[in-house]
Amino acid sequence: MNEINNRRLVTGVALAALLASERAMAAASPLPGHQVHDRAVDWAVIVDQLEYQNFESSSALKWNATAWVGGDIDRLWLRTEGERQQGKTHKAELQALWGHAISPWWELVGGLRQDFKPASGQTWAAFGIQGTPLYGLELEATAYAGERQQSALRLEAAYAILLSNRWILEPNLEANFYGRNDAGHEQGAGLADSEVGLRLRYEISRGFAPYVGVSFERLHGNRASQAREDGDDLGQTRLVAGIRLRF
Repeated sequence: MNEINNRRLVTGVALAALLASERAMAAASPLPGHQVHDRAVDWAVIVDQLEYQNFESSSALKWNATAWVGGDIDRLWLRTEGERQQGKTHKAELQALWGHAISPWWELVGGLRQDFKPASGQTWAAFGIQGTPLYGLELEATAYAGERQQSALRLEAAYAILLSNRWILEPNLEANFYGRNDAGHEQGAGLADSEVGLRLRYEISRGFAPYVGVSFERLHGNRASQAREDGDDLGQTRLVAGIRLRF
């Protein structure tokens, strides 16, 4: 009988130690439930917009894409967007950001942004937050500190509305703010420019989806005054057609 009791005691102590060890590991994990998944390195490339735009005075080719590599907690993000008009690159930028998840839905990012156009380009330090607080809703808020004491803030939002298994309607918004006027780089203090878009896509597959839509672009405040002096349009309505890709 004593031998049986001793075996039970040893078994109980071992089980208690195992449970205590598991609790400690869970408490030390930044995001419970992701210990195993975060050891794997994954990647993705998402071309949200690769499109032809037609508007009153001209046409343009526009792109907006992101790529990431890493695990559930830490990832390297690359963002790029730009626009070509009449065979010339009017806007082009590339961002390299390190992201760290602070919850299952939110991620802090920080790194560098390089503008290649307009003008001779500009280098920025970047810091922000991005996340998906609701299904289909994507939010980004990024602050920038640039050369010549310039600062900027970009807010972006997109919401994918599932109309059917293949048809998806996506409204989006982007707004850019600057701390100082810089006419050479097409930057005006305060709210400088905004874009509101609405795109309807058909997902032939998850990785390939053609779409059509409309985009409303507008200049504001000091940036609008700069454009008015140069004889440029203050606002444009653009019809768009393109494809969305995912690898």
